[in-house]
Amino acid sequence: MSEWKEYKLGDIADVKGGKRLPKGELLVNYETPHPYIRITDLGEKWIRKAGLQFVPSEIQKNISRYIVNSGDVILSIVGSIGFVGRIPQELNGANLTENCVKFLTNKKIIDNDFLYYFLLSSIGQEEINKRNVGSTQPKLPLYNIKDVDISLPPLPEQRAIASILSSLDDKIDLLHRQNATLEKMAETLFRQWFVEEAKEEWEEGNLGEVIEIYDKLRIPLSKMERDKKKDGPLYPYYGAAQIMDYINEYIFDGEYILLGEDGTVRTDEGYPVLQYATGKFWVNNHTHVIKAKHPYNNFFILNYLKKKNIDEIVTGAVQPKINQANLKSIDFPKYPENLVIEFNTVTNPVFNKIKHNITQIRTLTALRDVLLPKLMSGEVRVDQD
Repeated sequence: MSEWKEYKLGDIADVKGGKRLPKGELLVNYETPHPYIRITDLGEKWIRKAGLQFVPSEIQKNISRYIVNSGDVILSIVGSIGFVGRIPQELNGANLTENCVKFLTNKKIIDNDFLYYFLLSSIGQEEINKRNVGSTQPKLPLYNIKDVDISLPPLPEQRAIASILSSLDDKIDLLHRQNATLEKMAETLFRQWFVEEAKEEWEEGNLGEVIEIYDKLRIPLSKMERDKKKDGPLYPYYGAAQIMDYINEYIFDGEYILLGEDGTVRTDEGYPVLQYATGKFWVNNHTHVIKAKHPYNNFFILNYLKKKNIDEIVTGAVQPKINQANLKSIDFPKYPENLVIEFNTVTNPVFNKIKHNITQIRTLTALRDVLLPKLMSGEVRVDQD
């Protein structure tokens, strides 16, 4: 560690904020030349164009100074603080929300990939969390961001560290994209068989008739409790919309569908927030845990729910919620059993490949998350060559 040097983030990078859209102006879902990046678009290393909203061309001139460029590191600073992302080439010149900042780094001192992984690591997150202010809505002021402490090895070692972590993320990204393709294939087949070729004689039913609910087994854990469960093999800890942590205990072992119960319960299109959980894992109390009944399988139920509008069953003005009774009431036709079994047979290879990829993703993610703080602290050193 003797060659590592201590800096303040403000010494090695200019911190530039984004811009709020003019009052009364709304984003649009159709594509324009001006993507608009929000906190909800962060979550993976490289921000994806798919799913972004856009600024109408006539509004662009009002916020044209607040853009990001390819390679920039982005950090969320209001509300959900500490989400990090990178800007890919295809989003060069996109607009940035006022709730995020970008870093214009001194590239002679710090590598942007290394900065990304530092901010993502528990070391960087701790530096961020102890500097946020505000009780109702947490906020990270620019002067507090500049005050963040960061230890840097020489540039060659930074690049070597970032290369190791990037190789893991690249493999994870490849598996995610492969799964997206497989899921699209299955969705197309499902739509053809059960939507486009639907029969009028199919009787009406509801979701409660074809699923089991396992909510009683859920146990929420505070961050302090989770931090005490870090020794040995680690398993995913799921929240309403994503894996929130990894811990060394589990309460579920098998294949389940998770559907957001409160907080984050619907997408912008009105569809439920869904996760497919497999293997050993833990779940907090913000997501329903469900499993298909015979002759259906989880893959069938998942495909049905992906494009099901749930606006009518969401309650709560301040905190959106889907209670069990409303979950069970979602309409679900009584499909012919022979057609359901045939669909399951045809799609089983696809489903099995997706499950295999999910297992690989989880293993690689856990490895990256174990390595991350060790590499960022210098506990594990990397050959600069």
